[in-house]
Amino acid sequence: MADAQENSLLPQAGSGLGAEPNRGFDPDTASPARMYDYYLGGKDNFASDRAVADRMISAHPVVVAGAQGNRRFMVRAVETLAQAGVRQFIDIGAGIPTSPNTHEVAKRFQPDARVAYVDNDPVVLAHTRALRNAPGVLAVEGDIREPDAILDDEQLSRHIDFSQPVGLLLVAVLHFIRHQEQPGRLVERLVRRLAPGSYLVVSTGSTEGHSPADVARFEATYEKSSSPLVLHSREEVDAWLAPFEVLDPGVTSVFKWRADEEIPGTLSLLGAVGRLPTR
Repeated sequence: MADAQENSLLPQAGSGLGAEPNRGFDPDTASPARMYDYYLGGKDNFASDRAVADRMISAHPVVVAGAQGNRRFMVRAVETLAQAGVRQFIDIGAGIPTSPNTHEVAKRFQPDARVAYVDNDPVVLAHTRALRNAPGVLAVEGDIREPDAILDDEQLSRHIDFSQPVGLLLVAVLHFIRHQEQPGRLVERLVRRLAPGSYLVVSTGSTEGHSPADVARFEATYEKSSSPLVLHSREEVDAWLAPFEVLDPGVTSVFKWRADEEIPGTLSLLGAVGRLPTR
């Protein structure tokens, strides 16, 4: 993709994508969100993203199938929540819009569903804000490492009624949180304000089935990315879901959550959905 094309992805004056400044934007540093777009066959990525993504694909060819399988898991999970009556969704680390988006899936079953997409990547925000004509859709700048700032956002607070059930999506985002940043603590702070009957949808790259050397090789590929890759254990995922009633089939491969897809190679991507019981 030519430089002129890449620059056109950014919000420009009069572009209709928003006039917010691109805080922290660096086209020479790979972004996991834009790498994910590349894995899914999208075109909203930069040379730096493709360079790191290609190294990942070269070392671990199953990563493309993993991204696609994770996307299908997200669709099935949102369908499950919407069919259960959930009409509000917060999708944190939403990434560049790729159809079907969360709001498109939810609105199949709940036409008046409201969805707040949250991300800290300027390119993601530019594209998500272009969806503002879609009824019930909001784009919010936020970082999962600052959960209170997300929940206190004035626009989000007007858009989402926290006295009613919410579907909170943390899909393929927690594996970019270092252990010292306490991902479990971040999840706890995010779900603290959720009403009974709310749901948590989570997926993450996992250490399950991998040797420490394998894990180190996986994680090293993202060293030149703006966020690290940190694989998490099944025990960590179980802990994140501790306050929830975990829906069948429990914590399992995203390829097997309410599906029977073939797991590509030794790829370990765990997914689960939990419902917050009545307190």
